[in-house]
Amino acid sequence: MYTLLVGDAVGPPTVSVHTTADDAWRALDGEVRRRCGMRPRPRRRMDAEAATRLADAWRAGEPDSRFWNVAVHRLPIPLPVIARAAISGAR
Repeated sequence: MYTLLVGDAVGPPTVSVHTTADDAWRALDGEVRRRCGMRPRPRRRMDAEAATRLADAWRAGEPDSRFWNVAVHRLPIPLPVIARAAISGAR
């Protein structure tokens, strides 16, 4: 799972959750293009480096108010109990 966060000083940030990295990078590309008034990218394999360059160029226009982030979820994984509680020596 991946979380995408894109925002600026104009309105509330856009936050979305994606199942694959490719989906998250595609969403970043689409959101930056939407905010810039650019046409959508043709449907093909997403290039994370191209999306990063586009998002960085968008942010460079107003670096104090624009931001973006794609982050991998770091969910805690429960571990099974592998030992029993200590047994008291006095019975």
